[in-house]
Amino acid sequence: MTSSVREQTRTRAAWALLVLCLVQFVDVMGVTSAVVAIPSIIRGVHASGALAAPLATAYAMFFGGLLVLGARLAHKYGHRRLLVAGLVVFAVAGGIGWAARYGWQLVLARSVQGTASALTVPAALSLLLATASRADQRARALGWWSAAGAAAGASGLFLGGYLTDTVGWRAVFWVNIPVALLLGAGVIVSVHARPQADRSRYIDVVGALLLTASVMAMVFGAALLQEPAHRAAGASAVAAGVLLAGLLVLRLARSKDPILPLGALRQPRLAAGSLGSFVNTAATSSTAVLLTIHAQETAGLSALQAGLMLLPLSLSVVPGSVLAGPIMRRWGARRTIVLGLALLALGNAVVALTLDVVAGTVTGLALLGYGLGTSSVACNDLGTKVPQEHVSTATGVLNTAAQLGTALGVAALILVASAEPAAGGRGSVIAMLIAAAGAVAALAAISRRRSNV
Repeated sequence: MTSSVREQTRTRAAWALLVLCLVQFVDVMGVTSAVVAIPSIIRGVHASGALAAPLATAYAMFFGGLLVLGARLAHKYGHRRLLVAGLVVFAVAGGIGWAARYGWQLVLARSVQGTASALTVPAALSLLLATASRADQRARALGWWSAAGAAAGASGLFLGGYLTDTVGWRAVFWVNIPVALLLGAGVIVSVHARPQADRSRYIDVVGALLLTASVMAMVFGAALLQEPAHRAAGASAVAAGVLLAGLLVLRLARSKDPILPLGALRQPRLAAGSLGSFVNTAATSSTAVLLTIHAQETAGLSALQAGLMLLPLSLSVVPGSVLAGPIMRRWGARRTIVLGLALLALGNAVVALTLDVVAGTVTGLALLGYGLGTSSVACNDLGTKVPQEHVSTATGVLNTAAQLGTALGVAALILVASAEPAAGGRGSVIAMLIAAAGAVAALAAISRRRSNV
């Protein structure tokens, strides 16, 4: 192969990785971008405050609930084909939200957006792994992928606040139309990898329904738990989700081709990666939400100002993700996860103990960002080092764990914070310290295994 051909190949691969990471960024950002606009949305369509809960949870419910099914569909019908289809659906959902005149139309738009993201994220990650086939390429690509996803959550709060304050809440929806269509065109032009697909593969519909219903019930229940008036209903929904998960386990044991292959679930690397993914989002999203609430209710900041406050978290994710590759080559993925979780614990502790001190908050958020970037890369790397036939399932499981971490982590720690009404944000301090303790517990569990992979 001549040098010019090699250079063209590298250029095409670089463009493909950029497009795929942007897909991840846009999809994950969609979870939070509309949340800060909810008060304006309710006023805009003259709805009651009851619209807030379904608007806040619809995207995450469908995103988290359908991720594993999306991964299986990509494996059956082709990753590139499903990715492009999902992006088209995402654009259509943006149009529904933009033109909405009633609250139910907006809930529908958010639900369709979440469904589209569940189709695109597992397909995009599988395509990314196929594009970056060498070990050094894989670590670098996963670094940028993880940086995109980790930075997107906090960036969504900022961008949603900015668009709402400057253009209006409808911009949060219509901006997705050109972005999704451009990304779809980018996939068609630049992404040529072909991960393994199997059209003959059976999809367990009953198992898929149980898995989807279980995750959705947990996410919706977690959201209700955050509201004092709906905590009984929230606890019931979470309990129903746990019950459905139990039924899913029975179904997995009896199905000839379960929606979650038992061979994949028995992989220790996937188990460790999923635990890390859950704790990564639980320990960072909860602190970001608590800080946002504290800033607006105590310090009197606007939604946009509160979003700006979180920028140190988003910005520090990038160097944390980039440095993860060299660290993994030296220490292995498992020890890199432990390092990232240690930084998460330290960051939460610093934010909690220096609440309302600007320098302390910035330092703590930067540590959170570094830890999140480092641990996310290592979790994705470790969790996808499974036999080829289980890679698609692994991508769905890892992303589902991250979504559940956000939903359940935020709900649990808001409950803790609201249970302590003392002045000075003491409840938030306790909640953040619990997040730090959770990260320590997770790193202890993951480090017990002596494997250096």
